[in-house]
Amino acid sequence: MTIQEITTRKEDQTFDCKSIQIDPKALAITIVAFANADGGDIAIGVSDKTRKIEGVDQHTEKLNELLRVPLDFCNPSVSITSDLLPCTDKDGNENHILLMHIPASSELHTNQADEAFMRVGDKSRRLSFEERIQLMYDKGERYYEDTVVYDATVDDIDMAAVERYTELIGYTKSAKQYLHENNSFITTNAKGEEQVSVACILLFGKYPQKFFPRGRTRFIRYKGTEERVGAEMNVIKDVTFEGTILDLVKATIAYLETQVEEHTFLGQHGQFVTHRDYPKFVIQEMVVNACCHRAYNIKGTEIQIKMFDNRLVFESPGRLPGTVKPSNIRHTHFSRNPKIAQFLKAYNFVKEFGEGVDRVCRELEANGTPHLSFHLDDFILKITVPKVTERVIEKDVNVIEKVIKTHQEVIDKVIEKAVALNEKLTENRISIIKLIIENPYISKSELSKHVGISENSISRNIEAMRDKYLRRVGPNKGGFWEIID
Repeated sequence: MTIQEITTRKEDQTFDCKSIQIDPKALAITIVAFANADGGDIAIGVSDKTRKIEGVDQHTEKLNELLRVPLDFCNPSVSITSDLLPCTDKDGNENHILLMHIPASSELHTNQADEAFMRVGDKSRRLSFEERIQLMYDKGERYYEDTVVYDATVDDIDMAAVERYTELIGYTKSAKQYLHENNSFITTNAKGEEQVSVACILLFGKYPQKFFPRGRTRFIRYKGTEERVGAEMNVIKDVTFEGTILDLVKATIAYLETQVEEHTFLGQHGQFVTHRDYPKFVIQEMVVNACCHRAYNIKGTEIQIKMFDNRLVFESPGRLPGTVKPSNIRHTHFSRNPKIAQFLKAYNFVKEFGEGVDRVCRELEANGTPHLSFHLDDFILKITVPKVTERVIEKDVNVIEKVIKTHQEVIDKVIEKAVALNEKLTENRISIIKLIIENPYISKSELSKHVGISENSISRNIEAMRDKYLRRVGPNKGGFWEIID
């Protein structure tokens, strides 16, 4: 993490800034919250209110006191690593920032007052007694990804896949060194024998299904709105995907895209409008969620994605993890498999922890569609996504007005943000933002055509707004734009 990233990144599920003057007891709360959730980084020596760089060099005694917080103020102690990053402070002097790296822990941690906290978005939330008991239970299940795979050896690992990942994250040593030095992918037992973890096989295995036969995804399409068997069986497609988790995610999303229908009709402004049965982001997020958060210790079934005429149902082994419930799922996050989640984040399939489901709900709401529904059936979590076009094509006036109102609210927020930054958004830039809200996958050539300026001008306007009003999610080809409001 660079100094620029530290001073510009918003505090979120895995990042926080703290002044060097912070009380050790207050710092302990953030450390405990990160350890109980997905882990995270704390930048110390940066004002969390003004983001001015204070530095830590002039506060040696205080710095040493804060470095002992994970040991002296957390129960049990939290094992962290830390770096001193060189910087220039607010007074123009050479200085350093302390960057604490807190890993996600397999234990439940509390502060000195025996209070348990968990990171939820950009806040450290104190857990109730019931939530604390639930978290203790789920942490045992959570770290199945760290267990050793019986009979698996280093020969079962695709080192080329490891090399692609290390190149992506900027790791410069060998692939095997990475596996030995990170995430306990490869460990050595008392006999000196190398052992391979569940996460390692699922992420980098040559053929993970050798050890996890049901570690796959299966797509089933039904004719009608019910699942029938026997003489009335109504299955019209049944396709299975195997490979590493990255293979599963890519192949499943690609195939689902071939099954999603588009419908074109005359819109309210006399222009033809095309709507998909299911938005692209919804498809991607639901597949990633299923592969990332399934309980791999439940080996009797695979992830099943069932398409009916009026809905998509994602069936994943395992219930909602941790303190996540249907009532709080939009804003509460808990990774059952944090190493798998971190891997997918590097490939841009996970943008920010805890934001995906909320955005799925917002996209469905904008189309006038009911929310996701959740049902637990014999340790299989079933999430139902209603078909969007069932409501849109009805041309319900209230729905159209709601979509327009939602889009206008986003535009108004962006304009308010520009005013707060003492910036003025030109008509062209507002037009670009409007078009991106309507279609996050719109190309620069399409923007050029609609706005009436050259593609080079579109590029310059986008660059001027990037990371302030717009962010790119995913690669240039296949990715999409997201509004920062």
